[in-house]
Amino acid sequence: MSTACHGVRGFFSISAAAMTIVVTTAVVLLSSPQLAAGARVLINHAELRRRDIATAGGVGGGDGACATAVAPFGYPCEEHEVTTQDGYILGLQRIPRGRIGGVTGGGAAAARQPVLLQHGVLVDGMTWLLGSPEESLPYILADQGFDVWIANNRGTRWSSRHVSLDPKSRSYWNWSWDDIVVNDMPAIVDYVCSHTGQKPHYVGHSMGTLVALAAFSEGRMVDKLKSAALLSPVAYLSHITTPIGVVLAKAFAGELISDLLGIAEFNPASPQVSNLVRTFCRKPGMNCYDLLTSFTAADIFLKYEPQPTSTKTLIHLAQTVRDGVLTKYDYVMPDANVARYGQADPPAYDMAAIPAWFPLFLSYGGRDSLSDPADVALLLDDLRRRGHAGDRLTVQYLPQLAHADFVIGVCAKDLVYNDVISFFRRFH
Repeated sequence: MSTACHGVRGFFSISAAAMTIVVTTAVVLLSSPQLAAGARVLINHAELRRRDIATAGGVGGGDGACATAVAPFGYPCEEHEVTTQDGYILGLQRIPRGRIGGVTGGGAAAARQPVLLQHGVLVDGMTWLLGSPEESLPYILADQGFDVWIANNRGTRWSSRHVSLDPKSRSYWNWSWDDIVVNDMPAIVDYVCSHTGQKPHYVGHSMGTLVALAAFSEGRMVDKLKSAALLSPVAYLSHITTPIGVVLAKAFAGELISDLLGIAEFNPASPQVSNLVRTFCRKPGMNCYDLLTSFTAADIFLKYEPQPTSTKTLIHLAQTVRDGVLTKYDYVMPDANVARYGQADPPAYDMAAIPAWFPLFLSYGGRDSLSDPADVALLLDDLRRRGHAGDRLTVQYLPQLAHADFVIGVCAKDLVYNDVISFFRRFH
């Protein structure tokens, strides 16, 4: 796979068409719209053979991501589990060190600085591992001497169990991303801290930044993390430019799916969701051309992603698009909100309440149709209003990057990851 960087032509777009499925079917997909315009599909056939072999042994089976994706590259990898306060059993993968000696290999894992990676919506931790070791952030961090932990959201393939609820039941899927803020993230961070004896750095992409920002605004985890690098940061969605995402959100598509079709689990691969997408694609002005070819153009991505989430999470994201403010889940009926929050309207997450002393690195792109530069500017205004400045707020704007480039772009190492690592080293 070529790693040459020539503007947008250097980006790995193997999932570009698959991203269209996700953008189209989700009310707002925070983890993966199309890649930068003009991106090439670069396929490493040796890599495909490696993944085919791994798939035969494990995707969706007893083997986890370690056996499926990491071990074949020669990296040590451990599977871990953490149980949240509300009973969800989450899978974590740990790459404790790099695969060679010297800077990248030697030394005790306990002495290595831990880093926790959090993915976006409708994917899982596998999305960080789709590229080669030279291009994928977890391997790059491990080879630079970090102890890498990869989270997987509740409901995804390696986090699909509960202490008492059946994953096929509506009760299992009765949660929004608020619950990830309150239950999943604290449990995961506590687990990493207890197993390493250190505060980890945090890396989030898309919804992985949203849940972090929401948590930080309530004072959660800021005392248990050393810093946070937020790639394609999302707090506001007022300027989202994906037409179908806007139409679905404003048409209350999430509520329609949940109430009319009875779908508590939003699985992009299910017939019910696919049929709903076709209906919206017939609307005037909707460009669903990529959807027609995506199932053949992105077979590799579709072997591993997308992953399910709760319909309630997508409704929550749609509310952010429609209302223009970031709040907890709105139950719409005042009585329901009062019962949950003690007030008629859902409480807002105040980005200006994030402590100014907590180190943040924000990197965003000019071609991002979900984490739009105008919305990132609103977030930065909030942070600076509280006093975030100097070495506590590092901002990187890359006009040539789109949303998914920050995770699967072959040039992300040179344009983004090297700066993230430099940022982390400042706060060791």
